[in-house]
Amino acid sequence: MVYDFHTHTSLSDGSLSPIELIRRAAAKGYKAVALTDHVGIGYLERLIGEITADCALARAHWDILAIPGVELTHIPPRAIGEAARRAKELGAWLVIVHGESFTEPVAEGTNKAALQCPYVDILAHPGLLTLEEAEMAAAQGVFLEISARRGHSLCNGHIYKQANLAGAKLLLSSDAHDEDELLSTNTARAIARGAGLDEEEVDQNANDQSAKLNP
Repeated sequence: MVYDFHTHTSLSDGSLSPIELIRRAAAKGYKAVALTDHVGIGYLERLIGEITADCALARAHWDILAIPGVELTHIPPRAIGEAARRAKELGAWLVIVHGESFTEPVAEGTNKAALQCPYVDILAHPGLLTLEEAEMAAAQGVFLEISARRGHSLCNGHIYKQANLAGAKLLLSSDAHDEDELLSTNTARAIARGAGLDEEEVDQNANDQSAKLNP
């Protein structure tokens, strides 16, 4: 079973509509999929409304938990807390913050701002995460992402090491932008092993992802 908490649709930079992405994930055997399109402030309400409607439709008819969420992307660090709070108020089940991946010009301080916010669930691809930041994630209960996406995945080993030292929880997500990037169980396990997790830790990661569905 695959639980994937980070995907993108044609509402941002993905290639599939929300309902089609959910259907294709279900056909691949996904147990749960979160739709977490890139978003700023101006269209937060519209995007959450559209995703929420398609997720509800999918849950009513198919055997998959479709989760409406957002990925706050390139938000000034001081604005992250308010944006995350507003996203939850508008109905987002899951709030991800686009972390300081070195493949993009993310503002310095984004990681810390996300980890200080009680409305943030996942810090995606946080790049060269510091031990202090990993300790903040552990204290706040924010999950750190092991990413399957090229570029962002270059720091997976470093993120695992810092999370392991701090006792922070990890989630492995596809960051899929099209059908070909959706995960299989074997691919997910291989990426986790490549990041440094042993078999026991891979199984624990799967348990953590399952628990995320029933906090």
